[in-house]
Amino acid sequence: MEDSVIPFQNMILILLVVCFANLSFVSAHSNGFGEQPLSKIDIYKAIVELHESATVTANPLVLGLKGEDTEWVTVEVDYPNPSSDDWIGVFSPAKFNASTCPPVNEPKEQNPYICSAPIKYKYANHSNLQYTKTGKNSLKFQLINQREDFSFALFSGGLSNPKLVAVSNFISFANPKAPVYPRLAQGKSWDEMTVTWTSGYDINEAIPYVEWGPKGGIQIPSPAGTLTFDRNSMCGSPARSVGWRDPGFIHTSFLKNLWPNSKYTYRIIHLLSNGSYVRSKIYSFKSSPYPGQDSLQRVVIFGDMGKAERDGSNEYSDYQPGSLNTTDQLIKDLKNIDIVFHIGDITYSNGYISQWDQFTAQVEPITSTLPYMIASGNHERDWPNSGSFYNTTDSGGECGVLAETMYYVPAENRAKFWYSTDYGMFHFCIADSEHDWREGSEQYKFIEHCLASVDRRKQPWLIFSAHRVLGYSSNDWYGKEGSFEEPMGRESLQKLWQKYKVDIAFYGHVHNYERTCPIYQNQCVTSEKSHYSGTVKGTIHVVVGGGGSHLSEFSQVIPNWSIYRDYDYGFVKLTAFNHSSLLFEYKKSRDGNVYDSFTISRDYRDVLACVHDGCEATTAAT
Repeated sequence: MEDSVIPFQNMILILLVVCFANLSFVSAHSNGFGEQPLSKIDIYKAIVELHESATVTANPLVLGLKGEDTEWVTVEVDYPNPSSDDWIGVFSPAKFNASTCPPVNEPKEQNPYICSAPIKYKYANHSNLQYTKTGKNSLKFQLINQREDFSFALFSGGLSNPKLVAVSNFISFANPKAPVYPRLAQGKSWDEMTVTWTSGYDINEAIPYVEWGPKGGIQIPSPAGTLTFDRNSMCGSPARSVGWRDPGFIHTSFLKNLWPNSKYTYRIIHLLSNGSYVRSKIYSFKSSPYPGQDSLQRVVIFGDMGKAERDGSNEYSDYQPGSLNTTDQLIKDLKNIDIVFHIGDITYSNGYISQWDQFTAQVEPITSTLPYMIASGNHERDWPNSGSFYNTTDSGGECGVLAETMYYVPAENRAKFWYSTDYGMFHFCIADSEHDWREGSEQYKFIEHCLASVDRRKQPWLIFSAHRVLGYSSNDWYGKEGSFEEPMGRESLQKLWQKYKVDIAFYGHVHNYERTCPIYQNQCVTSEKSHYSGTVKGTIHVVVGGGGSHLSEFSQVIPNWSIYRDYDYGFVKLTAFNHSSLLFEYKKSRDGNVYDSFTISRDYRDVLACVHDGCEATTAAT
């Protein structure tokens, strides 16, 4: 083993020296609060300063021998000239030198000498401050199966002036192409569940399908469609440059004609061209109730969660500090949740595409069991001149491609990320705040049709949701603008919410929690705060953007419509007991306890009753 590894390592190091020579391109990044951690690394400024006595060794060499898709790896570092700003980058593919770089066609740029940012990093003195004296440390990294091999590189010079000191041996999963991280979602009809997953198998290598059926019953195959995208699908940098990583292949299968409220099991399978099979483990889910069915139904809603690393990489406590707490609370309560809505700002990958794999692995215990419905946020969609409503660079050049491909939503056109979906007594209208919603727009017509089409006798609980706050928020920056809303947010939509008597509207984007009174045109329609009954006179607006990303400050002004505000991480759970009784709970991510709640008691006749701007202006009885 020793005789074969050392010459191979030397060959790689020689390649890196040649590739890094004559480096001149410089890129600068600020160290802003809440910035994607990988963007802090000035990859284009990297130079080679290989040290003959420095070593980095990773073990075990082969991961996932029992089919695991997540493994812990030990990395031993030994460096005679240690410093507190030395860091270890995890690279995948393992060979990260310029020989794998695509040509750059923009005349103002030259080929980078490291092709991509690492998928994660950790300071070399992590959990061992003696490193700066001894130059030795043993670090633990958690790796997920991402279709490629891995190597670990030691850099000095900090993140802003990285100097490559040593590169480790390569390690790999036993089957790097294996299907991983299933993601369930409601289909276009209530009796359809979709399964989306990622693999390394193109359709000319293997046939993807799902084998599924009633728990304990006959299992049948359903074919899967396959999608992918390339660097040219990205709208800008870093997604097209140092943030690019091959996404593999994303497969979706449609499981149809489900019986309501039934337990199903499923397994992902790829039939290889040589006749052998690659199979995932067996998962299970419960199908949706029939629309209008009277039974216990539980919904979780939050936004802006992002991802974090359980091994302490990427200084996650400074970037998405609540992400793992939210994830873990949902996993802990899985048996008491029926469907999840993550309303925008999913991963905060911001153009660093490897992070989508990391996120799908993080939420896999949830998404493999429950339908996980997403909405489009600014960090998924926005990019100048790309058709988004906002010309910000928040998506890092992804311009919606990752969200639209990695997750299924029952939209007519996934590039227009608005859709409706039913769950028993609930009817959800999910808007896309990154496309025009104003009166006369295509989306406005969808929203009105979605709200108008629900039969409130069967589905009394009507929910509207969008990523940005199209309703009410006393967030600091909205307060400074004076309107306590996204500019132009509610001007067109509030008459629809009122006319169709929307119960609750949910938003993310603002990273805190806030609940309003039932409100219409800036006025509370009731003085009640904890129990609402009778006629639907106004919509309750809820900001639930504390899923995990750095928190947002409130305005010092507290509007009279603001019932409860919380500067913390959390999520909302709705429990429909029957057609006339709904429980709303806001839970903190750190402990899962309820910190704000209210109930709604209502009969069908209360929805029919006329309220201000909620009925036609004239009748035939003149």
